[in-house]
Amino acid sequence: MLEIEGLGAGYGGVPVLRDIVLRVDAGEFVAIVGPNGAGKSTLFKTISGIVPALAGSIRFEGTDLLAAEPSARPHRGLAHVPEGRQVFPSLTVFENLEMGAYSEAGRRHWKDNLERIYAWFPLLAERSKAAAGSLSGGQQQMLAIARGLASSPRLLLLDEPSMGLAPSTADEIFERIVAIHEQAGIAVLLVEQRVAEALHYADRGYVLEAGRIVLQGAPDALKNDDRVRQAYLGM
Repeated sequence: MLEIEGLGAGYGGVPVLRDIVLRVDAGEFVAIVGPNGAGKSTLFKTISGIVPALAGSIRFEGTDLLAAEPSARPHRGLAHVPEGRQVFPSLTVFENLEMGAYSEAGRRHWKDNLERIYAWFPLLAERSKAAAGSLSGGQQQMLAIARGLASSPRLLLLDEPSMGLAPSTADEIFERIVAIHEQAGIAVLLVEQRVAEALHYADRGYVLEAGRIVLQGAPDALKNDDRVRQAYLGM
């Protein structure tokens, strides 16, 4: 589904990512873990077109994604839920969801998507007329994910969905993500600092450090790797 080969990217010509090789198969749950400043968010921004690629290729469902304008990529089936939620605070919950449904598939399946979103996030249905800025951090994260789902994506990019949330709220967010993945069959590419949780739910994982993939493999293999155990699991 998503194939990245030799990707380099950065800001102002200064590379942040170097020689990234990564794939996500259809319906797969893949986690990318690593420390702050490793380039995880830059990778997502490059996939969605916010940051230009300096080298390499990104192919999505067999097509050259780098040849597509950033505004066209949601129409291809990509949804990027950014770090820090970034909801539209002055718009209502419902209006935020409408903003997410601007893709061709999102408009076509709006009613069905809204029904599924409200089933996954009942609180959003209850507060559909409330301003997004009045929601708690966890509720805003739910809204950000739901806004991504409103576009009818085939691949959902989730950037640090647990950031700034209480552990119990973060656990709830993870449970909703897993339910959506399993029930809707949407492929998920997750960037997350809660390494144990991310690897627990993933089919495969990558470790990104200083702009390079340094480890990859099955979750159990990564969790048993001494480097991961010492650096990320406190063992």
